[in-house]
Amino acid sequence: MKIFDNPIDAVSIIQSNQRVFIQSVAAAPAKLIHAMAARAPELKNVEIVHLHTEGDAPYTKPEYAESFFTNTLFVGANVRDAIREGRGDYVPVFLSEIPNLFTRGVLPIDVALITVSPPDRHGFCSLGTSVDVTPAAIKSARYIIAEVNKQMPRTHGDGLIHTSQIDFAIETDQQLHIHEPGEPNDQELIIGKHVAELIEDGATLQMGIGAIPNAVLASLTHHKNLGIHTEMFSDGVIPLVESGVINNSLKKIHPGKIVSGFVMGTQKLYDFVDDNPLVAMLNIAYVNDTAVIRRNPKVTAINSAIEIDLTGQVCADSIGTYQFSGVGGQMDFIRGASLSEGGKPIIALPSITAKGISRIVPFLKQGAGVVTTRAHMHYVVTEYGVANLYGKNMHQRSRALIDIAHPSHREELERVASERFHQR
Repeated sequence: MKIFDNPIDAVSIIQSNQRVFIQSVAAAPAKLIHAMAARAPELKNVEIVHLHTEGDAPYTKPEYAESFFTNTLFVGANVRDAIREGRGDYVPVFLSEIPNLFTRGVLPIDVALITVSPPDRHGFCSLGTSVDVTPAAIKSARYIIAEVNKQMPRTHGDGLIHTSQIDFAIETDQQLHIHEPGEPNDQELIIGKHVAELIEDGATLQMGIGAIPNAVLASLTHHKNLGIHTEMFSDGVIPLVESGVINNSLKKIHPGKIVSGFVMGTQKLYDFVDDNPLVAMLNIAYVNDTAVIRRNPKVTAINSAIEIDLTGQVCADSIGTYQFSGVGGQMDFIRGASLSEGGKPIIALPSITAKGISRIVPFLKQGAGVVTTRAHMHYVVTEYGVANLYGKNMHQRSRALIDIAHPSHREELERVASERFHQR
């Protein structure tokens, strides 16, 4: 591992027409990213590949359009404009299958930009907060450039990398990207309570980040023997671990441990995972493998959506043709939960948007992506209750969904359903 004082020297190996991987979420190496962008005048047609990343994405600037093209595997706020304006594109893919894109040579990586902890006395660094798809990118990459950050926590699991594997590096001491949890509003708290009522003692949970997952977690204080097997988690699990509600004692896969692919949250979360043998940060191809997920008991997968049509089709990645996010791991866990003994796949969402538009709709918008098919759907939860679509025909599904839609939109939904399904 050759250490440079100047980040631009560290990224000098990047050449035109190469493909560069950037590590995910809070582990996005900010100094290396900015150094790469500073080389834009001398680079042409460099393809940038990553999942969601926190922080700036300077390579997406319009003036760098000839230098960089973003071919993202999940669309975050920092790259949406570039994709909408043609300076990037999106690859629809299940999160569990992304490692295969790298290791099987579908998207071979020339250079991987990563953030790691300082090495231990044996020379091993940790990928810290984001293991996810990074081991596969490292395996595929011709060159590995690391930002060795003193504030990156050391996590247990699949995220170890020896200094001998790292070609070039810089040393930094800067806080990781912080995501402050927002307080759930009254509507979200009601949704959280509805979801919590579906969760049984001894369940294994998967959930994402945001107000509704936080509201669900806040409603679980009287549950017992819960476990976590999830692609990611945030601060909301910590109080439940401290109180003993989450003890992972009944899990069949990695009993006694929280299993995850990445974390994002506050410094408290990063301190919690640091050198914590309770937390196993594992390769996402394993974490999100339905064959692994289903082996845990009562897997309860809690995900959200942008809109759901009256047949149960879930759009969770786009607003019409506007690419808002990505497929991610929703289908991995929806399917894994449905195959788990006693499992419950759940889509939880407010009944309307902030502008009062119904999120239960007669038809998905033109161009909208179907992330979860109607054949995979079980539970839908809004502030107006719970609809269980499993085993229901089209007529019955539409009725159940209308019952949990916002009252101001039910009449129109009923009119469309009556015409489409010949309801009486």
